[in-house]
Amino acid sequence: MPDYTVKNLEPADFDDLMYLEEEVFGAEGETTLGPYYVRLCCDFFGRHCFLALADGRPVGYLLSFVREREAYCTTLAVVPEFQGTRCVHLLLRAFVSAIADEVDSCWFTVKEDNKAARALHASLGATEMGVRRGFYGPEDERIVSKIDAAAFDKLRARYERLGLIKPKPKAKPVSVISPAILPAPSGLGVVEASA
Repeated sequence: MPDYTVKNLEPADFDDLMYLEEEVFGAEGETTLGPYYVRLCCDFFGRHCFLALADGRPVGYLLSFVREREAYCTTLAVVPEFQGTRCVHLLLRAFVSAIADEVDSCWFTVKEDNKAARALHASLGATEMGVRRGFYGPEDERIVSKIDAAAFDKLRARYERLGLIKPKPKAKPVSVISPAILPAPSGLGVVEASA
């Protein structure tokens, strides 16, 4: 089993991301992300973007942007050799941990025929909201789905069990002391109530 590492993107990851774009999308005849977009992710948005390494080799990535209290997960890609492995789970764990306490909703986009991604979004609690035409160009259509705060709260225990987020600290029990056993303040007499 490979030794996985997931890290935030940084400027030095640009070449690895461009390589992964070609491996995942270019090999299937898809349009790849432009270098300007990838450079922005590496240089300015690394806090919410992640690179997965298996034994030091780049094998997947997740790109997202946070604006105010909304996250936009724009790309989750893994090279074919590592699809269906822990790689996706580890990328999602890094992403969800990074945004869980910062946002009220998270948006995803996916091609209609990408059943695996649609199932993944649904398992995270996302609801398909509609189709956006012309998303990446005149002929491109994407299904847009969303996880809102209510859906996240309902699934929080599941996210914790899956290791996507850390459990909330349990509240410490509060001790209640009966007034009858408290000592009277010094200098004051105790007055008993009569019935």
